[in-house]
Amino acid sequence: MSPLCPVHRGCVAMSGIAGVAGASIENASRLQDLTGAGSDTIPLARLRFSMASLPAKSLALLAVLFSLLAPPAQPAQTTQQSQQQRSTSTPYQGDLSIFEYADRDQKLHIDRVMDLLEVAPGKSVADIGAGSGWFTVRAAARVSPSGQVYAEDINPDAVDYIKIRAAKQNLANVHTILGEVDDTRLPPSSVDAVLILKTYHEFAHPIPLMKRLRASLKPAAKIGIIDRNGNGTDHGIMPGVVEREMAQAGYHRIGKYDFTKDDGQDYFLIFTAN
Repeated sequence: MSPLCPVHRGCVAMSGIAGVAGASIENASRLQDLTGAGSDTIPLARLRFSMASLPAKSLALLAVLFSLLAPPAQPAQTTQQSQQQRSTSTPYQGDLSIFEYADRDQKLHIDRVMDLLEVAPGKSVADIGAGSGWFTVRAAARVSPSGQVYAEDINPDAVDYIKIRAAKQNLANVHTILGEVDDTRLPPSSVDAVLILKTYHEFAHPIPLMKRLRASLKPAAKIGIIDRNGNGTDHGIMPGVVEREMAQAGYHRIGKYDFTKDDGQDYFLIFTAN
């Protein structure tokens, strides 16, 4: 027999419920006659007794019929899924040389950025969304040959660009990584500091990405995020959104600065894992 459509199922259910409910009302009426209860109200205990006096088969039928009337369950969207569906900017894939301008070091105050992230000789640093490798080569010089720098990007052209750049500058401590939209693919327990420079607004899945990053952090590692204000689609994102997503990924903020405004970047946030 083919399944009933919702309307037909409802008709059959209403008919069955009417019959079963009638039996319940009849039992309740008998209780009123015996106890002298008013016609407007049936005490709760008596109503329970009335329902209990129904035959087991009637109660089972009542349950089945109500289930037929219930609307079909809709798949619930998880909080994490809804939070991930924010606007993002399309990752830049143009000429990488645009990131190389003469006074950028001074405008961004990159030495102060590295000081605050405790980038020092022998340390291991990750440049996530490395682009042309502008920060990569500066971090490589700061950590010295005894340190390591991981230059990660999801753009294969950027990864190749950094490989060639590092080779030309004899930077043997630079290691390139082709990441994924939700995984940096950094080695486990490998980095003391991370910088996400002007790329957080491009992250399509920021919470899963940052959650996975935690496995690659050494104890007390610092994560720096430099970006500009925006709505996500205009190559910027509000700092409140960043802080909320980082909290959901298991981090808390330990620093907030605005000296990066000299380079057009509204904020520099520093986080560490909980």
